[in-house]
Amino acid sequence: MTITAAYALPPLVAEPIFHIGSFPVTNAYINSVIAVLLFLVAGFLLRKKTAMIPKGFQNAAEGVLEFMLGYVDRVTQDRKKSLKFLPIVGGLFLFILVSNWMGFIPGTGSIGRYLLVHGERELVPLFRPANSDLNMTLAMAVFSVITSHILGVAAIGFFRYANKFVKLGDLYHSLRKGGISIMVAVFEFGVGIIEIFSEVAKMVSLSLRLFGNIFAGEVLLTVIAGLIAYFVPLPFMLLELIVGLVQATVFAMLTLVYLTMATAELPQEAHH
Repeated sequence: MTITAAYALPPLVAEPIFHIGSFPVTNAYINSVIAVLLFLVAGFLLRKKTAMIPKGFQNAAEGVLEFMLGYVDRVTQDRKKSLKFLPIVGGLFLFILVSNWMGFIPGTGSIGRYLLVHGERELVPLFRPANSDLNMTLAMAVFSVITSHILGVAAIGFFRYANKFVKLGDLYHSLRKGGISIMVAVFEFGVGIIEIFSEVAKMVSLSLRLFGNIFAGEVLLTVIAGLIAYFVPLPFMLLELIVGLVQATVFAMLTLVYLTMATAELPQEAHH
């Protein structure tokens, strides 16, 4: 039995709409580009019409920035770090939130073009929520974790930061002390190796959490709309609005925690 195109469940992988050379442009990628363009337009307007006494759009933008800066301060406890992390954390939060909520724009998932898919002619939507594509969420997760390491190296130095994971320095110094110190250093060296794998786990958990929640929401709304198209989907749409906000907050806050922990001074430095 073939499901009609209007109520077909979204596939797990984002569908390519057209190609630029060998580069496939998917429907999820189109949504992400539109979100970025919205931020570019907003930034241009704010830069062009900045006033000493804010009003209207500028007032709303400054209110959002101050609100986010206050939350960042609660984690970092350092205004200098907060100002450094805000563009990263705030940018991720706003991009994820807007991308999630763009899925509720009329036409998303329903307006498309007929393409040959596995030898059959099917309606492929032109627009799909960007975070329902695992490639997008994985790219942001990799960016978040790698950025935390780069800032950590810049804050405390390469060798001291590397010693958080590969504790060769501690192992070398334990050889001079001997006894139990060597055993402790060996255990810490093993824990450091495990920490390396935990960094990979961070990327996996960040990407799958966001992708899973957004994609599951798309499937849920498609199924509900396929059964009853009027009024009944409204509570589920409200729920998905909340889920979109929560997932953007979780992703941004976890990134902020990673950045804060990576740039924190080592316990030995704090003791001295």
